[in-house]
Amino acid sequence: MLSQSLKRLEEIIEQETAALMARDYSGLEDFNRCKSQSLLEITRLIRAGGNLGQDSKLRQRIEDLRGKLEANHAVLERHMRAVREVEEIVSKAIQKANSDGTYGIPVTQMGSYA
Repeated sequence: MLSQSLKRLEEIIEQETAALMARDYSGLEDFNRCKSQSLLEITRLIRAGGNLGQDSKLRQRIEDLRGKLEANHAVLERHMRAVREVEEIVSKAIQKANSDGTYGIPVTQMGSYA
């Protein structure tokens, strides 16, 4: 049962990563909900289970999942960096549009007020 739950989570992660790579952000909320449900299910199964270290197939499934999570994390990190860069550009544009420069707050300080 735990192996099936890990496989489902692995598939969700693969689908989310593919969607992010394709710049399809429409299902991100659903992916997040599904990942949360899967993690809750896996946590319950592990608590009810026993020694996971004995099952080599299960260990391999976990290692496969770890690799997919690392790839997913890298894609998410790239997107977050891009969002921060866009945020900085927009903040600078707003600051420039709203001020003649005499009393402006430096952009580096604006982020701490938001």
